[in-house]
Amino acid sequence: MRQILIIGAGRSASSLIQYLLNKSNEENLHLTIGDLSLELAQRKTNNHPNATAIALDINNEAQRQAEIQKADIVISMLPAHMHIDVAKDCVAFQKNMVTASYISDAMQSLDAEVKAKGLIFMNEIGLDPGIDHMSAMKVIDDIKAKGGKMILFESFCGGLVAPESDTNLWNYKFTWAPRNVVLAGQGGASKFIQEGKYKYIPYHKLFRRTEFLEVEGYGKFEGYANRDSLKYHSVYGLDDVLTLYRGTIRRVGFSKAWNMFVQLGMTDDTYVMEDSENMSYRDFINSFLPYSPTDSVEIKTRLQLGIEQDDIMWDKLLELDLFNPNKKVGLKNATPAQILERILNDSWSLQPEDKDMIVMYHKFGYEINGKRQQIDSKMVCIGDDQTYTAMAKTVGLPVAMATLQILNGNIKTPGVQLPIRPEVYNPILNELETFGVVFKETEMPYVGYNPDRLLGN
Repeated sequence: MRQILIIGAGRSASSLIQYLLNKSNEENLHLTIGDLSLELAQRKTNNHPNATAIALDINNEAQRQAEIQKADIVISMLPAHMHIDVAKDCVAFQKNMVTASYISDAMQSLDAEVKAKGLIFMNEIGLDPGIDHMSAMKVIDDIKAKGGKMILFESFCGGLVAPESDTNLWNYKFTWAPRNVVLAGQGGASKFIQEGKYKYIPYHKLFRRTEFLEVEGYGKFEGYANRDSLKYHSVYGLDDVLTLYRGTIRRVGFSKAWNMFVQLGMTDDTYVMEDSENMSYRDFINSFLPYSPTDSVEIKTRLQLGIEQDDIMWDKLLELDLFNPNKKVGLKNATPAQILERILNDSWSLQPEDKDMIVMYHKFGYEINGKRQQIDSKMVCIGDDQTYTAMAKTVGLPVAMATLQILNGNIKTPGVQLPIRPEVYNPILNELETFGVVFKETEMPYVGYNPDRLLGN
């Protein structure tokens, strides 16, 4: 049997493993699922005869290399910074490799050696990055094949809560990596191009510069800018494009409310708060407010943020139980961002009956035969349950499909790469449609830059 080693059995691996197990008999596959937690790996096998669960510590070099040597292909579902040791072993033992993570400088540095050995290291083949690359390149390549010239590309993606599970004032719950949500946008200005001009949004202004988006059947959303849109110039072959912008999708009103945390300093991850384990939620928010011998924490908060008692922003803060003197943070040597994450987890964790939702939205502006046109492409995916979430489906399925395409020799180009060639994206996008990951495209006259759809532009 053909051996697939899957390293990491977290939430993103659920749909990936299910897909490969469903294909295992016809494709002659055996899966070895390795995770630090043997119990977690065993749960993901579903007692399937073509799967073996093992406790795998990737820091154990001898064990890691022994398992990689046995495999025909390796899938790493580890956190991005942990891929590199696996990748170096795959080069040494001449094994193809698949990850859903962005290509790091360390991974890219292996490219020459990977090509020399005729290996395929497919990266950025999850959701974002992944499905965004493939769905965008398909349309861009089609436009160029017709003789069109790209003048605008905007792309938005968000992991949200499904409408039927949307039960709080923030219209949001954690569907993935809460820490990434809390730290979103930090580490430098967001960079993009608008109508031929370079634009920069510093972190403290980021959540007040949002763009409105409408998705039929699901209502209105907003998007805020991702960190660096400029790198997609070369990736997508859009060196002459006038507008290039990538953003994150939230429900309308989320960003304005989130900005309260930013302005107070509660998302900062650069310093430790003293005696944080004994701090109450009320102590936490009070620590960012001026001292007053008379005003309550509630009054000081409203004064600091410039909001009234009847403002929906105030209701959103109350809903999080931020002013509770009896709830303890319980985290030792914690940063403000870590404490905020702990508090938000109380209110924003998905409940067993909740479902998540992925929304992706691309805008393509192009010129052909002297006429400007636009294509809007939208995708909505709803999760099945708390195991086979929309996030697990959209991250895991493309990884699994790419793995099988490589094993079967359908993807041939060697090197450290992302899925932007037709031989990769066409079969995977077609198969994703059978799993409900469908893009609906609408052609219209070019809209382009429209100041009415922007807040604080």
